[in-house]
Amino acid sequence: MAEFTLPKNSKVVEGQRYKAPAGATRVQEFRVYRWNPDDEKNPHVDIYEIDLDACGPMVLDALIKIKNEVDSTLTFRRSCREGICGSCAMNIDGTNTLACLKPIEAVKGPVKINPLPHMAVVKDLVPDLTQAYAQYRSIEPWLQSETPPPPDGERLQSVEERAKLDGMWECILCFCCTTSCPSYWWNGDRYLGPAVLLAAYRWIADSRDEHTGDRLDALEDPFKLYRCHTIMNCTETCPKGLNPAKAIGEIKKLMVQRQG
Repeated sequence: MAEFTLPKNSKVVEGQRYKAPAGATRVQEFRVYRWNPDDEKNPHVDIYEIDLDACGPMVLDALIKIKNEVDSTLTFRRSCREGICGSCAMNIDGTNTLACLKPIEAVKGPVKINPLPHMAVVKDLVPDLTQAYAQYRSIEPWLQSETPPPPDGERLQSVEERAKLDGMWECILCFCCTTSCPSYWWNGDRYLGPAVLLAAYRWIADSRDEHTGDRLDALEDPFKLYRCHTIMNCTETCPKGLNPAKAIGEIKKLMVQRQG
């Protein structure tokens, strides 16, 4: 029988349990991944019992309550609390989503909270997004045009041209889709992933942008684009209801069309 030795600090162990206040009648258990790179200990799962009668309805409300009232060492990102900034992206009950949009009552049983999968962890629920943002910068996500804008107005689009951008401009770069993609898990150093490719197509589809050929040239690569195998995890998990897989398919279609 083969034997494997886990790397140091790779095994997740059971941590502390924090009891609900005496007299609480509506208690929910939150099992939260904890890891502090500075203490050289294994990752662990702390269990927090929260009185839902003294807590807001969303998972983010519970995390904020834990940090403010129970355990100030808990670390996570959050900002707008309205599903706009993407800061509180994490894996909740086995699905990548935004903590501010996930109702506690939607989870049956204990609420299991982990950082986004297959990303290096900075601390606790905070993933390291350095690589993801570098990939986003690499597709040059801004309008590129050789034609000067009108001196007395804006670059105009028809209603139909503008409609082509719907379902793409709404992306908030939470990277829930990217971190749900097995191709990105195994090839994240070379495959751009769903979020970045959705952003790339947003500019390819923009009628005001005049660098479509350059953008397609930059994506013509066995790994940057073609590691997508259309398993649709990205579309399934997007908290904004977008369809990155469709955008990736549209880029592939354009690649074929220009070779015809």
